[in-house]
Amino acid sequence: MHVVFIHGPVASGKHTIGSRVAEALALPLFHNHLSVDAALALFEFGTPGFKRLRAAIWTAAFAEAAAAGRSFVFTFHPEASVDPALIDVLIQSVQAQGGRVLFVELQCSSAGVLQRLGEDSRKRFGKLTDPDLYRAIERDGGFEFPPLPAPIVQVDTEAHTPDAAAAAIVAAVRANA
Repeated sequence: MHVVFIHGPVASGKHTIGSRVAEALALPLFHNHLSVDAALALFEFGTPGFKRLRAAIWTAAFAEAAAAGRSFVFTFHPEASVDPALIDVLIQSVQAQGGRVLFVELQCSSAGVLQRLGEDSRKRFGKLTDPDLYRAIERDGGFEFPPLPAPIVQVDTEAHTPDAAAAAIVAAVRANA
């Protein structure tokens, strides 16, 4: 059992690329916004209730999938409202069942992020689309997060198409799974 843990900044292509990776590997995609949207149904973003509910969903999903031996692709945006200790909890729940978490880092410059914020696919998911809000969150440290474990591959999503990025990730997963 393994989790392909795709992380990167806002608008770096996590959902688009994650969908292609999941399809190529015949795995389900557990997109970050599934948990975010569920928590937002009850609580405002960043509030204690929001953070607890989102963490509970992630924790339960990882633990249940690991217990069932169910591999999956997960997308994650490292940002300040997430308790960094939660990452270790997720990893440990998978490892406790003999599984592995394979980290994949998507890279995209701030200029690239700003260019992509207005894309229709972002609006469909209720994602951050306002460049001024993005700059304010960035200025206030909202996107700060400690380094995640070493990735099996890093992909610059400005230099690669989503298909090329997904192909590189699939190759790295197959080499490391």
